[in-house]
Amino acid sequence: MKAMSTTATQGQSPIQSNEEFRERLRELPPSAKLVAKVLESDHPLSQGQLAKESLLPDRTVRYALNRLDDADLVESRYSFRDARKQVYYLDV
Repeated sequence: MKAMSTTATQGQSPIQSNEEFRERLRELPPSAKLVAKVLESDHPLSQGQLAKESLLPDRTVRYALNRLDDADLVESRYSFRDARKQVYYLDV
């Protein structure tokens, strides 16, 4: 998986409003919408935690995270508990 950046990519600007977030999300596949819904929690989640919470296969979660990243809706950082893992959170 490519590194998620904090800057806008593909000519899109950072999210300015909840309405813009919902509009970008509307164009994504159902798996990305489900992962975004799970990420609405208060804490960042790893890919494995997202798979467990969403009941989606790891591969599908990875695909969903890539689609969310392409739309500049998700960000990642290294986990404070395990620096080998990335955790994901919504960029709103």
